Parts: sequence; structure tokens; C-alpha cells
Amino acid sequence: MNIPVIVEAIRSPMARAKPDGALAELHPVDLLSQVLQQLIARTGIDPGSVDDVICGCVSQAGEQAGTPGRLAWLAAGLPMHVPSTTIDRKCGSSQQAVHFAAQAVMAGVQDIVIACGVESMSRVPMGSSRMGKNITGPRFDERYAPGLVGQGVSADLVAAKWGLSRSDLDHYAARSHQRAHQAQTGGGFAREIVGIQTPKGVVSADETIRAGTTPETLAGLKAVFENEELSARFPQIQWSTTAGNASQMTDGASAMLIMSEKRAERLGLRPRARFVAFDVVGDDPLYMLTAPIPATQRVLAKAKMKLDDIHHYEINEAFASVPLAWQKELRADGERLNPRGGAIALGHPLGASGVRLMTTMLHAMEDSGQRYGIQSMCEAGGMANATIIEITP
Repeated sequence: MNIPVIVEAIRSPMARAKPDGALAELHPVDLLSQVLQQLIARTGIDPGSVDDVICGCVSQAGEQAGTPGRLAWLAAGLPMHVPSTTIDRKCGSSQQAVHFAAQAVMAGVQDIVIACGVESMSRVPMGSSRMGKNITGPRFDERYAPGLVGQGVSADLVAAKWGLSRSDLDHYAARSHQRAHQAQTGGGFAREIVGIQTPKGVVSADETIRAGTTPETLAGLKAVFENEELSARFPQIQWSTTAGNASQMTDGASAMLIMSEKRAERLGLRPRARFVAFDVVGDDPLYMLTAPIPATQRVLAKAKMKLDDIHHYEINEAFASVPLAWQKELRADGERLNPRGGAIALGHPLGASGVRLMTTMLHAMEDSGQRYGIQSMCEAGGMANATIIEITP
């Protein structure tokens, strides 16, 4: 079997999805094109040898409607014979792109593949591709009557089911910012971030991290999803999810170069990690955010490993209740969970987050001399990808 390896992984800085955000003036194609250019430059590979560019992007509307990976590749001045496709598995889109890239290499049908992702949430708002329409349809609605709920309400349902208090969520959120700040000031993100040229200059650092965040400051925020009708339907909910203990809407892009181990050897490139196992599962669409739990269990079983064998856990912080429920259910070591912070501090540019998390995990494990890492992300509709990687000596 051809062994797929990670040769390089980089990301843009994370920027607030606001009109004055650091990347808001940059078209998403131009944002991703700069990341792709720098990925090629770092490795020195012939860009014409790339077999495919698999790009995660969730809101495929407006400026992100035109196969953004293909347009970004061409905008970067790279060879036009290299194709691209766009993946939408919601928050796990670019993690799924990684899986597809690795699987193509394993199958022997492709030898060098780029998995990437982009989302400009300031320019293409989340949910804009729905065009105000009902996306579920009558047959789905009949099966799940009296109806599903928004992700924020699901986050509160998860908190209630796993007995997580508002204080638990706020303390976790503050810790995310503290850990990200420590990584930022200590140079932990320096190798993974590439500078992005904007009309106002080069952006080279995350602008989402709030170093002064404390549980006390977060405690003053309003629970944003509280609803009288839903309170009657779900009396167990304590309404604890706020803007402070949820992921930030963000602009960003990320990219990873994956190839066969044999090709890396021929090119004189050092494989930085290999894939141990990967999986994707579905779970209850009402709770929506719980699938990282069975996804983790299944991928560990595939790898014939236990969670204690893993040194780094990267569980996307869509809401604080997600990694906390995962940790509680699996009795995971909190010190290994998102040690450089997560989406609460670094933001969640939907289509780019999968590769962003894996990029951060890869660099953190290298810096710490660790061997095995696991990543999982909750996804709309009650799904989750899970990946185990091993750092190569």
C-alpha cells in the first residue's frame, strides 16, 4: 500500500469576521491563493506535479461560489492543468479534504495532493447559501418532528446532558484564550502562520486572541440562544451558551501538502507525519454536536489504540460544551486537550478549520516531542470526522 504522509502544513492568521477585520478587504480567492503560493515555495516542489487540490469551503455562495480552490490556484500563477474540487462537510470540510487526499494516495490513483480550506465569513456570511429557504424538506421534517434546533441550542442541550454549568463553559473558554496567548507570545504559532498581503499591509498574527479574558468577564455575557418556546420544550436547558464561550466567526485559509512516502523520499522531502487511521460518523441531528465522541471511539478501535496512547487531543471548540462533553464522556486528560487553545480563541473559519486544527496539532506535537495526535470536529447535521496522526522521527 502507498503510505500517505504530511510534508508541509501552513495557515493564514485568523482574523475577525467584521468590516474592519484584518482580512475583510481581501477576496477569499486572493486569501487562499497566497497560502497556496507559500505552501509551494516552502517545499520547493514543482507545482505541475500536484495531482489535485481539494478545498474545503462551506458557504459556497457569492465570492465563494466559483470552485475557490481552482480559482485560487490560478490566481497564484500556478499551472492551469492542475484541477481542484470543493468539499462541504460543514465544519469538517477541510478535514474531509485531508481524508480524501490521503485516501487517493493510499489507493495509488494520485501521488501528490493538496488539501486546503478557505472561508471569508466577513464577506460571505454563514448561512447565506440557504437563500432563506427550508433546507430539510417535508420527509425529513416528518421524521424529526417537532423539528431540529439551531447549533447554539444544541450546544445548550449538550451542556445539560453532560451536566456542564455556565461556570464550566466560561472557565474553559477563558483557558482557551490563555493557552492561545501563551502559544502566541512564546512563538508557538510562528512556524505555521504565513503572512498575508492585504490592501492595508501584511497581516502576520492572529487578531482573535483576547489575552485578558477571564471567567469573571465572561460571566457577564448574555446567553444568546435563550428562547421561551424552546424552554418549554426542553426544560432541562439552563441557557449557558454565550458569544464568549462559543467559537468566533473568522476569516482564514489553510493548506497541507500530502504525498506518498516514496515520492517524498525521491524528492528529498522529510515526511513530518503519517496517517494512522481516519473515520467519519453520524450521530443524533438534534444534539448535532456529539458525533466527535463515537468518531473518536471508532477511529481508536480502527487503530487498535486507547485514548491514553494519544498525546495530543484536538477537538474543535465550536462551543465550549463540545470538547467538555467529549472530555467527560471519554475521561480524557484536560492537559492534552487543545493545549494551544482552540476556535474560541483562534476563531472558526468554517471551511478552513479542519486543516487549521491539524496544522496547529502537527506543529505543537513536533515542538513537544510527542508521537500521536487525534483530531475530531463536530459538523452540522450530527456528523464528525476523526483522524489519528503519528509524527515521524
